[in-house]
This record gives sequence, structure tokens and C-alpha cells, in this order.
Amino acid sequence: MPSPSETSGTAQPGQASGIDVLVVTGMSGAGKTSALKALEDLGYEAIDNVPLSLLDSLVLPRQRSLESQDFRRPVAVGVDIRTRDFAADTLAAELDLLAEKRERITVRVLFLDCDDEQLGRRYAETRHRHPLALDRPVRDGIVHERRLLAALRDRADVVIDTSSASLGDLKRTLDGHFAIKDRPGLTVFVTSFSFKRGLPREADLVFDVRFLANPHYDPALRPLTGRDAEVGAFIARDTDFEPFFDNLCRLLGPLLPRYAEEGKSYLTIATGCTGGRHRSVYTAEKLAGWLENQGLKIHLYHRELDGS
Repeated sequence: MPSPSETSGTAQPGQASGIDVLVVTGMSGAGKTSALKALEDLGYEAIDNVPLSLLDSLVLPRQRSLESQDFRRPVAVGVDIRTRDFAADTLAAELDLLAEKRERITVRVLFLDCDDEQLGRRYAETRHRHPLALDRPVRDGIVHERRLLAALRDRADVVIDTSSASLGDLKRTLDGHFAIKDRPGLTVFVTSFSFKRGLPREADLVFDVRFLANPHYDPALRPLTGRDAEVGAFIARDTDFEPFFDNLCRLLGPLLPRYAEEGKSYLTIATGCTGGRHRSVYTAEKLAGWLENQGLKIHLYHRELDGS
């Protein structure tokens, strides 16, 4: 699935007043370096492994130069267990100090997480040593690090779980949360998927469309996808599709403004079928079109077609 995310907080960095600082942290091996690169592509100035004692001096020139174009880009600062003088309580204290001292500057925290099994697999594949397990099994280092970072994860504004996320998934999720755009409001990510490959971990709402007639059993339609007109016509002829889709829109209509009011900046809606190529794809395409007509910013992704 595209990258899973648990979120809290309100305005996106590109929408806040003044200059924004996004602190990127999390579990070693969860994708901090990739996230910083993706944020750089989004227009952030990305700086990695800044000693915590220098965070204040990094932000201060930006406050003094709010009118300078050189300092109008938000900055993404990478810090983790490998950063000099890093400690979760030290970072928390620095963030509190920044929030207290630096007017017109918004500081937010992005925490990248990943399940222990996947982290272990990544270390095995890259043959890198875990920074907290130089002479012990990787598993010990992961457990120790998770314990050290628990409080920091709890206070993060956004948590993204990269366990099953590809690089493209991570980029799309970061774009949804942190794109530097003037347009505020809820960003909706619509994805289709196959139940055989598991639920998208980041999905907020999941709709099962396996009750619809399956084009897979028509030899002429089997090689096609839900993007093809012939498949769409086949699914639309199912007498249950139109009532289902109308009810789906009636359900989402009043929910979406409430999500936005509660400060949710990114919502993922997933539609699933058996193979993830026909019914779920057609439904996701149709749903994305309807949502776009409601004036929402939409990202459309078909996991089994566009992913690996």
C-alpha cells in the first residue's frame, strides 16, 4: 500500500505563518534520509544530522530575515539517535525552547516508524550495523532505540509508518502532509488494492467492492484493467454498483468537512477487490473524480498497477 500514516496536528508547513522548521526523526532505518531527499524535492532546505545544540542558531537567522527570499523556504532538519548529543528529552527541550523564543516560526516534528521485523530485514539486506547494537544482535538495538524514542514518537505532530512503503509511497505521503502550497484544506489519497496482498497500512477508510460482478471471468476483459472503458462499462452494468456508489458519496459528503475541521490534513480512502486490477480500480477512479468535483486535492494510486 502507499505509505501508512498516523497523523495529528493542524496546518501544514507550507500554510503556516512565518518560516517553518520540520524536524525529521524516528527509528534508524525507517527512511529519514529518503524523507529528507523527498522534502528537498518539495522545496525544503534539507539539513541532516544537525547537533541539537545548534538548532537554535540555525533558526535564529531565519527569524531575523523573514523578508529575505533566501530564508523564505521552510527547512527540514534531520536528527536521530546518531546525531551528536542526541537524546529524546534534550530534543524535546530544544523544541519547547524554540517554540517559546522564536515568534512567527512554526516548528513541527515528523517521526518515521517501521515495524521491528522489517527494520531487521533492512539491516540484514544492507549489512549495516545498528547504531545501538555495534557488538550485539540488531534486534537488541532496535528494541533499545524504540524504548528511548517512545516519548518523542508520542509528541510528534505526524507519524509515518514506512514498513510496507516504497520510496514512491513515502514521497506521496510527504507531499500530502507537507507540500508547500498556498491552497489549504484536506488532501485525499484514493488507492485501489488487492485483498490477496493485504490491506494498505495507511488507509483511514476501506471499502470492499468484491460483491460486484468480476470482469476477471470474462476472457476478453481479463487482460484489461479498471482504467479501460470496456471494464468500466461491465462494472457499471451491475445493478448494485450505482446504488453502492451513490451511498458511498452520501457517506463521504458530510464526513470530509468534519475531518478537515478536526485538523486532519491527509485522508486515505482505499477500495479493494480480489486482484486489485478491475473493480477496485474502476471504483477508485470514479471516486477520485467525484472528490475532485467537490473541490478537494486528490492523489490517485493503484497499488497493483502502479506499484511494485
